[in-house]
Amino acid sequence: MKFIGIIPARYASTRFPAKPLAMLGGKPVIQRVYEQVAGVLDDVCVATDDERIEKAVEAFGGKVVMTSVNHKSGTDRCYEAYCKAGKGYDVVVNIQGDEPFIQRSQLEAVKACFDDEATQIATLVKPFRPEDGFDALENVNSPKVVVNRQMQALYFSRSIIPFQRSRDRKDWLANHVYYKHIGLYAYRASVLKEITALPQSPLELAESLEQLRWLENGYTVKVGISDVETIGIDTPQDLERAEAFLNQHPELR
Repeated sequence: MKFIGIIPARYASTRFPAKPLAMLGGKPVIQRVYEQVAGVLDDVCVATDDERIEKAVEAFGGKVVMTSVNHKSGTDRCYEAYCKAGKGYDVVVNIQGDEPFIQRSQLEAVKACFDDEATQIATLVKPFRPEDGFDALENVNSPKVVVNRQMQALYFSRSIIPFQRSRDRKDWLANHVYYKHIGLYAYRASVLKEITALPQSPLELAESLEQLRWLENGYTVKVGISDVETIGIDTPQDLERAEAFLNQHPELR
């Protein structure tokens, strides 16, 4: 089975414009993401709608595909890039362009989900730890996931799921394993084509979580587990944290 990683990267961002080109340890963020992925998957390319990002990727020797400015999601951008540059690959891995510390183990975990021939879509979760505290569990920017015994997602929510009716909230993390969603997705190529043709769904609109569109339309999402915590770059403050992390781990430079 052959895997291609596609990294959607937009220049425009409400909270941090031009973040793919922001410098982190002397390299653009998008280059760090690319280098973390290269060598783990069979191929990798950046999908962008901006010539500045295109030139930056070409400057460090990466592969890049220009895509439409009209896409509403990274999934849609991935599919266009796959049609232009990825045909012949069985699985498309959608890698966030603001995750410069994505780890090999995370990519291997999502790849392993496709050892099951029935897997249509795969993603990752990280267990919350009791020491994370209730505030981390309650954070609406950290979607929670509940799974069945086959490690398929039953639901994703910004709310805390499940709700432990008979326990005090301070004891919830000690008495149940809650899963934090990690925004790394992989799709069989045929499934990616199908899901990009779906209209937005009521649950997706309610939670503002695209993956609910897939569940609501009957697709299954296989869930792999990772113990790795990465630093996503959503704001200039995140970039400062990432720079500090890099200084503490010179081997990552």
